[in-house]
Amino acid sequence: MALDAFVNDGWSPPAMPQWMASQPLFALQRPPTAAPTQRRETNWHQHPQGQILYVERGVAQVLIDGGTWLLPPHRAAWIPPGVMHASSVSGERPLTWSLFLSPTLSRHMAPQPCAVSVEPLTRMLLQQAVGWTPHEQRQASQRRLMMVLLDRLRNASKDAFHLPMPTDRRLLRIARAILAQPGQARTLDEWSDWAGVSARTVNRLFKVQVGMSFMAWRQEAMLMHARSSLSRGESVSNVADALGYSSPSNFIAMFRRSHGESPTRYLTRSGEMA
Repeated sequence: MALDAFVNDGWSPPAMPQWMASQPLFALQRPPTAAPTQRRETNWHQHPQGQILYVERGVAQVLIDGGTWLLPPHRAAWIPPGVMHASSVSGERPLTWSLFLSPTLSRHMAPQPCAVSVEPLTRMLLQQAVGWTPHEQRQASQRRLMMVLLDRLRNASKDAFHLPMPTDRRLLRIARAILAQPGQARTLDEWSDWAGVSARTVNRLFKVQVGMSFMAWRQEAMLMHARSSLSRGESVSNVADALGYSSPSNFIAMFRRSHGESPTRYLTRSGEMA
């Protein structure tokens, strides 16, 4: 079933129909965008069901209060009931599926948000669930498949593409601005002045709240942006330019120091090419 009726791009989703509250599990497919490279965004919201957001095509970014995840194709984010979150999806005709779990079924999943890799069999089960008529009672065969699907998602490999976010409102303002435009050339002192806080305090609170220095966090944010852009098919040259590098070779050197291999080799090996 299409998700268009329940999600308005750029706005918080409206309340879900009453029949959804009685379903233990239902899946919705968000159809591809009309424009080949259109970006879709959903504002901050929450719902009583747990949600598994799966990326079939394109790249998704999921934000929660404690951080942000990057989801290339064949990855999924688990969002427990009641957790505030926002998301964006971009790339070449992006396509996502959402699986909603009742609060009772959600107790079988992790208590905290996380991102996981989706294997081919799990993907097939997700695709089958998308085809179920949402408001009809589940048959016995569907309930059995449902439990297999949940078991596979619960035990899936956790994905490492998580960027922790600070909780201090001044640091959060800086972090969100960097995520929006990671290529900005501002120094730590300039960011601190902009947010009305000393550079020393920024560094100290970043280490306390996210476990790394400001500069280390900023590099991780740039790497997350780079992986997202490269997996959408953007060239290394364009990504390097967007991140403010003077040449592609400088960007490749930074990427190699972090990942131990070139961007192209890394994406090919990890299956992130969309």
